[in-house]
Amino acid sequence: MKAPSAIERLLKPRSVAVIGASADPAKTAGRPVAYLQKHGFTGDIYPVNPRVDAVNGLRCFPDIASLPGAPDVGIVLLGAERAHQAVRALAERGTAAAIVLASGYTETGEEGARRQQQLIEAAGSMRLLGPNTIGLVNLTDNIVLSASGALEMDHFPMGAIAVVSQSGGILGSLLSRAAARGIGLSKLIATSNEVDLELADFIDLLVDDEATKVIALYVEAVRNPARFRAAALRAAQAGKPVVAFKIGRSEAGAKAAVSHTGAMAGADSMYDALFRQVGVIRARTFDDLLDVPVALVTGRKLRGNRVAILTSTGGAGTLVSDDLGMNGFETPAPDAVTAQALRALQTGDHAVLDRNPIDVTLAGLQPDLLRGAIDVLLQSPSYDALAIIVGSSGVGRPELMANAIQDCLLNSDKPVIAYLSPHAPAAGALLTQRGVPAFTGAESCSAALGAMLAAGRWRPPAPASVALAAVAIDDLPRGSLDEAQAKQLFTRFGVPCAREHVVTTAAEAEAAARELGGRVVLKILSADITHKSDVGGVAVNLTAETVGARLQEMASAVEVRAGVRPHRFLVQEMVGGGTELILGVHHDVLGTAILLGMGGVAAELFKDSTMRLLPPEGGLSREDGLSMAHDLKTWPLLDGFRGRPKADVDALVSTVVSFSLMAAQLGARLLEAEINPVFVLPQGQGVRAADGVVVLAY
Repeated sequence: MKAPSAIERLLKPRSVAVIGASADPAKTAGRPVAYLQKHGFTGDIYPVNPRVDAVNGLRCFPDIASLPGAPDVGIVLLGAERAHQAVRALAERGTAAAIVLASGYTETGEEGARRQQQLIEAAGSMRLLGPNTIGLVNLTDNIVLSASGALEMDHFPMGAIAVVSQSGGILGSLLSRAAARGIGLSKLIATSNEVDLELADFIDLLVDDEATKVIALYVEAVRNPARFRAAALRAAQAGKPVVAFKIGRSEAGAKAAVSHTGAMAGADSMYDALFRQVGVIRARTFDDLLDVPVALVTGRKLRGNRVAILTSTGGAGTLVSDDLGMNGFETPAPDAVTAQALRALQTGDHAVLDRNPIDVTLAGLQPDLLRGAIDVLLQSPSYDALAIIVGSSGVGRPELMANAIQDCLLNSDKPVIAYLSPHAPAAGALLTQRGVPAFTGAESCSAALGAMLAAGRWRPPAPASVALAAVAIDDLPRGSLDEAQAKQLFTRFGVPCAREHVVTTAAEAEAAARELGGRVVLKILSADITHKSDVGGVAVNLTAETVGARLQEMASAVEVRAGVRPHRFLVQEMVGGGTELILGVHHDVLGTAILLGMGGVAAELFKDSTMRLLPPEGGLSREDGLSMAHDLKTWPLLDGFRGRPKADVDALVSTVVSFSLMAAQLGARLLEAEINPVFVLPQGQGVRAADGVVVLAY
């Protein structure tokens, strides 16, 4: 049998040393030993404190050197000024991992950063959890490695959801909420400053943990995107959903995250892109961080968006139905066969069976009627999931309700959830423990089912597009390229651009317009003025007869507005009849992403865009490009909306891939790149890049 790794020994130690242990269990330093004993830790516990002879009936050692053996884990309760000394001593004894609870490191500034570096050097090859952490709890094996008063409870709700948080305080919040709702957890881990062990390490470990089925993350910042990406992909491919709640979505929240963890957070939209690509389900609210995992842990498969709502209280049923409809779900009326089967269960005219919500008016809560209705709806081909409204009668007799629902679960693998009306925590906890996630908010029902649908539809990323031969780029200048240079670069990578000529005089402009034929666009050509329209540097719908005079007028107007008289201009064919999109490169601490969105002058106003992170090597796949187009709210404009000709989506996808290959090859050298607009012409006519911005570092 393979020896356990250091991180495995951290999660399930055979021996624990508590450095700075107190003999007073009421004190923070007295809690770790008390917790280990209280919850039945069967390994060796070594309290270390030179001023105490015994702690909770255990011999107390004066220092780490005097321990009878190397502990698997050392819990360091010393302050930041002395913690590194204990860490060094533990490392010298051969300890697998240390947990440093003290704060006062990078989250406090320069001096704290110095102490954190000191801690890293002291640890050597020993693994570190923290600092600034409350530690971890292995609920599966009743091992509490923490000093947090938030864990002061006699019994932990055990289950199959693991929680990894970059905030220690959040663990106590989630544990107490889970306990109140009957939600069982397997592991609770606070990574905090992540001086060594981080989110990715524990995702990777929990993929192999038989006791864990779903991994929930509280994220302030992903510090190592490549490792996170690999670990999350491994979890998704192993069928273990990862649910993440990411704070820092607003500017104020982002600042708070920095001050709390000392880490830089990336743009929120980049996290959306990262999570989407690696199969992480994003919790939109803090409540979702429990609501979504409790639905996913059932293992039930949601194969479509049609939901049956079984209710005996009309108002609550309508509430759930309305929110489901707002989130892309359908609540169709029962088909004829299903309606007939429901009618056979209940006589009288008080049942409403021809619409959804399906109101069976469960007078007296008749278990046989409830079982029958649930079975009919689960077997119906008209529905993919069932939401049961638990009204006052069900709340009054929760055991009967829970038993009736549980009896039907074996007959189908479709998701079954419950909505509690009125509020009834005890009934909700009982239902959840019986495998029926119970919620008190209609929004939670939608979030849970939405996550189940997303989990079922996720597919591993397609292989990246890799250029067959590198494009020559050694001759490129440094700094901002003018529009003509930018489009010449795009052309090298296969991005089709509008035909154009660089001119300096009115006569040259007239000759260029005649050569291009038809209507033309005149622009100033400057590497220093990016937004040409803002200074009057763009004119459209010109002809060979009008372009010369317009050039002279434009030169004077730009000089007045920008303080610089332009001497070079671009005469470009006028592209029309297409859909204007924007294609750009965005850099972030998480990596480099390709952005696709609605283009033109209103691009920033509408903010209809989507992003994909570049893979570790190469560019985006064609599947990526197509899914990006489908993501846009403006997709219908590309797909023949209201009689418009269908756009050349295949050419758009090729352009996205080519643009991404350019970004991949240029790498860090490419500071900025954007095409706005890129015209997507009718099917078979391709695309045209009509404007471009490129900034190169070297």
